[in-house]
Amino acid sequence: MGKTLPLKEQSISQIYLEGQENIIYKIPIYQRNYAWEEDEITALIKDVYDSFCNRKPVYYIGTLVTYKREDNEYEVIDGQQRLTTIYIILKSLGIDEIRNKLTFTARKVSAETIKNLPNFKEDIDKGIEKGYKNAEKAIKNNIDTEKLKEFEHYLLYYVHIIHYCVPKDVDLNHYFEVMNSRGEQLEKHEIVKSIFSSHLNKTEQTTFSRIWEACSEMTCYIQQKLPDTIIFGNKLATFNIREFESIPEKNASDGKNAILNLLQEPIEKMGENDNLAQNDEFQPITDFPNFLLIVLKLTLFRNYNLETIDLTLDDKELLNEFAKALALKEIADKKNEFTKLFAFNLLKAKYLLDNYIVHHVVSTKEQSGDNPWKLQRYYQENKNKKYPKNLSDKDNNIQEEMVHILSMFEVSFTARQRKNYLFYCLLHLFDNMEIETYLDFLRDLADKYFYGVYLNNNCLNDRKQPKPNAFDSVILKDGEINLDIEDIDYKTEFNSVYKQGNSDISLFVFNYTDYRLWIKYAEELRGRKAKKESNIRKRFFEDLGCSDFELDVFKYFYFSRTRKSLEHYYSQSKAIKDGDVAGNAISESEINCFGNFAMIGAEANSSGSNWDPKAKLNRYIDGKTDPISVASLKFRIMMQMCQDNDRAILKGDLNRDKGMEWNTEDMQVHQEKMLNIIL
Repeated sequence: MGKTLPLKEQSISQIYLEGQENIIYKIPIYQRNYAWEEDEITALIKDVYDSFCNRKPVYYIGTLVTYKREDNEYEVIDGQQRLTTIYIILKSLGIDEIRNKLTFTARKVSAETIKNLPNFKEDIDKGIEKGYKNAEKAIKNNIDTEKLKEFEHYLLYYVHIIHYCVPKDVDLNHYFEVMNSRGEQLEKHEIVKSIFSSHLNKTEQTTFSRIWEACSEMTCYIQQKLPDTIIFGNKLATFNIREFESIPEKNASDGKNAILNLLQEPIEKMGENDNLAQNDEFQPITDFPNFLLIVLKLTLFRNYNLETIDLTLDDKELLNEFAKALALKEIADKKNEFTKLFAFNLLKAKYLLDNYIVHHVVSTKEQSGDNPWKLQRYYQENKNKKYPKNLSDKDNNIQEEMVHILSMFEVSFTARQRKNYLFYCLLHLFDNMEIETYLDFLRDLADKYFYGVYLNNNCLNDRKQPKPNAFDSVILKDGEINLDIEDIDYKTEFNSVYKQGNSDISLFVFNYTDYRLWIKYAEELRGRKAKKESNIRKRFFEDLGCSDFELDVFKYFYFSRTRKSLEHYYSQSKAIKDGDVAGNAISESEINCFGNFAMIGAEANSSGSNWDPKAKLNRYIDGKTDPISVASLKFRIMMQMCQDNDRAILKGDLNRDKGMEWNTEDMQVHQEKMLNIIL
């Protein structure tokens, strides 16, 4: 059925101190010299020490890839910097009973230096010497002397490394030949593929490989890479199968070793011959390794009823997380079953990702009024006509709102790691792909993020950013998604979390505000053709706290990835230190409030950060500044309030000095208006 798993979890003691034979780890000539600097060594020691102090049961230090040359000799293919650093730290701690050795195949000076640590001769490897001294310094400065022995014990037995030993039947020369031709080292997700393949028979391997290769292409629809009507129906718009065994076979396997196949047939990328239309391609919102982790979490949570809160959605931990999953008691003896289930979930999740989650169009620059976010499923009208069309092609209002919510999440969490919202969306869609139900779910998820996490001090750190596992802790309850909102006074909560004088407010809070403002427009004015004089339009802008500035800003609004810079509308450079305020001057603490903040593009913020509010108003709405950078709905309302005040001052209807077209009173009024809408 398969071979012994070539990957094992080992403690530092097992790597360097234990074993029946004296193991030698050899660093080959093709590896670069030891290069870790003081910051990297210090960070590692501090991280391990923090884990020790927090009584973390295991600290995973990363991966080690080796090739076994002789019975007790391992050639280090990947991970030599980390392996060398650990050896240096052990020596810096005064541990002499290191049984298994580290050496350099063709670097005599380096080999002698590492062998004689901590005694340095004249002819030494400066990098290793420097590393040793940096390790001594980091230990002295960061570890309590009274806890040194306990720390040493923790380092040896609770710090683990994932050791992957390349199988003997792989031709290593061919391995490097292929790696050189590809211009890259073997990636972690390719190792995961080979591990999974080892638990399948030949026929299953063929199907598994077919699915894996199709799903790994993240820039096009899965139906384009796997146009199979058994899976996706005659229209390629549905998902018809329920298990791995239902996936049709194609291209029989030649029976060679899984890794060798992988090396000989690297992942197929889209090329010019694929003949895809421009609108069939998109910029992926995540990459394949991070997507694999989302599917792993989904599989463990949905199919095994496991609490997966500790699973890290970060590709740096890819091998660690898969190794931990395969070692679970529910899976350890059923790896074939788990592998096939994971492959099926991977295929379905990729279908859902491509067809039910927004993607950014392939373009070099965002254009004002042209929403770059698309939410479309792939459709086959006939044999020769295939194209993407809107997910909700019968109701544009539903389509528009789903695009806004999903793109709001995406611009708030742009990094390809830790996309919790994507996990929740896929988890919901696995059981229900009905579009109106999906929209209700997205609305509830956005509200839960705002009320359950961003207005919950227990979930936020000192910078008002979510703590690790904050989202899971409030959303995943008893094996299900729970989006209920508590019935409490959230205005009080908001003012408690985001106190005046504190400039730490998360990007999501501003994006959620813009979403709620757009919803207000959509529910009250969209499609009504209400004139300026109409009562409904007057009430709308009265609720916003400003005069009517037309509706195109709302009609053509979209969430831009460029607006990430926090703007003080009343500039920090104009504020007076607390205690020095006199007359109409505004203090530093007064300007640090939600009512004076907006998110704009970094370029616009940089060029105008020291201007007064009226100067920004004149600059930002005169057409000379990229409108995408300043198209936040909240900011547009703030500028309109400033313009209203400027006109009132000129008419004599408002008694204020020049330069005070925007003051603390306006900030407080604006904040109250916004809270009335979003809360």
